[in-house]
Formats: sequence, C-alpha cells, structure tokens
Amino acid sequence: MRQLLSAILITGLALTSLPKIAQGQGLPGITLFSGPDKSNVLNYFLESGRSGEWDRYKLRLPADKLNLAIAEVSITYPDYYKGTIDPDRVQIRVKNKPIPLEEVIWDKENHIIQIYPQEPIPAGTKVEIVLSNVKNPTFGGVFNFNANIRTPGDVPMLRYVGTWILSIE
Repeated sequence: MRQLLSAILITGLALTSLPKIAQGQGLPGITLFSGPDKSNVLNYFLESGRSGEWDRYKLRLPADKLNLAIAEVSITYPDYYKGTIDPDRVQIRVKNKPIPLEEVIWDKENHIIQIYPQEPIPAGTKVEIVLSNVKNPTFGGVFNFNANIRTPGDVPMLRYVGTWILSIE
C-alpha cells in the first residue's frame, strides 16, 4: 500500500510540474478530410488561441505566393466565427515594420476584412498581417480565414492567395 501511494504521489508531482509547451497557437494542424490543398495553407500565430480571450493574430503571406503587387488585402472568414476585430488595431508589416494604411474596413455582415495600404506592396515581398485587440469567439473551433489580394490597376477582382486554418481552443 505504501508503494502504491508513493507511486501515485510521484506520478502526480511529475504531471503537474511539466511546463506548458506553448501558450499561443501557431501553424495549422492536421486536416484529415476537408479544407484547402496543402499548398494553399498559410502560416499564422495566435498569442492566446483561447476562446473568449483577447488575442493578437499574426497572419503570414509568404513572398513566393505574392507574385503580383498588392493594392488591397481582403480576409474572408466563416459566418460561424463570432469574434470581434478592432479595425483600428490592424497592421500590415513588411520586414517586421508596419507600413502606412489608407483604410481598414471590417464588414461584419459579409464576414470580410478589407485592408488598403497607402502605397502598393511590391510583388515578392514577405507580408505579415497583424490583427490586435481581437476578442476570440466564446466557443472555440476551427476557422478558415481566406487571404485574397487585389493588384494595382487591375480589374477590381480579388485573387485567392491561401487559407489560414485558425484553431481556437
């Protein structure tokens, strides 16, 4: 009996003393049966990743996906995503520095965020979109955020770049 209690105590201490590996979420998980092609999955990082909490999303667009200049970045998300986004706290970062934005529009009814830089972003540039002051949905889940761009002087049609598969616990 004494050995059993010792084993339970040691096991309990070992489990409770293990450090939490990561607070934030990053990189998409495994998609078994549906979702975008693997080549269209984009990297991201969530500082919290927990339902009902305030968060910061860092959504990355790799340079090799951006073979055209960018006049607008448009992010669509599913209608079941019930988080809140602060359009005043949206940034586009190039080389880890924010660039000036002309306007950010969050259209809640149509589930879209439109971001207009003051000047077009050159093709082949690594871009990070930072959404700060985001309130995660009360209930977690997996949410596909789709990245689309419009090029300067182009037909006003959005071009699909890829999808961030956000997982909120």
